[in-house]
Amino acid sequence: MKFIHTADWHFGKTLRGASLIDDQAYISEEFFKIVDERKPDVVIIAGDVYDRGVPSADAVELFNEFLSKLTERKTKIVCISGNHDSATRLNFGSSLFEKSGFFLRTQISENPEPIIFQDDFGDVYFAPIPFFEPGLIRAKFFPNDTEKRLSFDEANKIYIDALRDKIPAGKRSVAVAHVFISGETKTDSVREIVGGADGISAAHFKDFNYTALGHLHAPRAAGGEFVRYSGSPLKYSFDEAAQNKSVTLVEMGADGNPKIETIELVPRRDVRVVEGTLDELLNLEKTEDYIRAVVKGDTSFVNVADRLSYVFPNLLATEREERIYNSEEISDPTNSVTKLSISDQFAEFFSEMTGEPLSDEQLREMENFLSELQKNDNDDNF
Repeated sequence: MKFIHTADWHFGKTLRGASLIDDQAYISEEFFKIVDERKPDVVIIAGDVYDRGVPSADAVELFNEFLSKLTERKTKIVCISGNHDSATRLNFGSSLFEKSGFFLRTQISENPEPIIFQDDFGDVYFAPIPFFEPGLIRAKFFPNDTEKRLSFDEANKIYIDALRDKIPAGKRSVAVAHVFISGETKTDSVREIVGGADGISAAHFKDFNYTALGHLHAPRAAGGEFVRYSGSPLKYSFDEAAQNKSVTLVEMGADGNPKIETIELVPRRDVRVVEGTLDELLNLEKTEDYIRAVVKGDTSFVNVADRLSYVFPNLLATEREERIYNSEEISDPTNSVTKLSISDQFAEFFSEMTGEPLSDEQLREMENFLSELQKNDNDDNF
């Protein structure tokens, strides 16, 4: 059995207000190049299909196209909902989709069933575990105990065990879940799960040959070599800038031991953080990448974003490098941090905005205005 593990597509995602729908369409085509080359029997989508419970029309259309291209290739699909998805909305038409090889699971059941596929060596059992709140497990499995309270860890163990009970001993098996494994690290684009401690133990998956996880956006093992996050196909926040995005190809022979290969996905536009003085940044090569610029030095920050936008058309954030002043710098009245008068500061601002210095007449008017303002302020204190 050969399958591709992916997750966290977040169709409809924006980055600092910029729509990523075109980037998602591009990376979808890159994904299909991998599918055509490697010809997997199954594609696993481990949750967070959409970025929000009520996705945009563009997001729905893109996911529809994504599924159509997969089913045209006669590839089986196992898909679960994540915490960003609306389980009810995403579930629409799921029973009809199975005729096309698309197996969608968004709802939990008191009697969950694995999905069974065959290869040359027999059956392979896929155990779909969509994201759910612990209260749903209480309602399904303990309907008469209204006082019972379950943690995420306890609730997931109950559901995982219920699925394991349906898998015969010695049969090859794959779990598909959208969870946060205890001890892992989140990024800005991973939405916190409401309800307190949300981590679950990787030990709950010990009896599966492979566990395909979604929720965290970096590809990595989590509590065991065969309990893995595939990561998202694109960088969805600037704190993911250093990550390499990929999908995971898994081949499982008769013995059930997975062979894992990570296949890199190269986006149309990268997400990067650049740092330097304003002059250094302005002299960088022009790029269409999504950029957060960190400006170093004491350069005035007026109009910086506009100036940088010529080099970075997709500049999404501009920040000044944090500078830590020691106590001597702060208390020294001759220090550049404190020595400028209000009129001097305004003169600098005027020059930055207009490209021209204040004339003597304008400077006198400014000083007269400040004097009058100070006089009025003193009068108000009596």
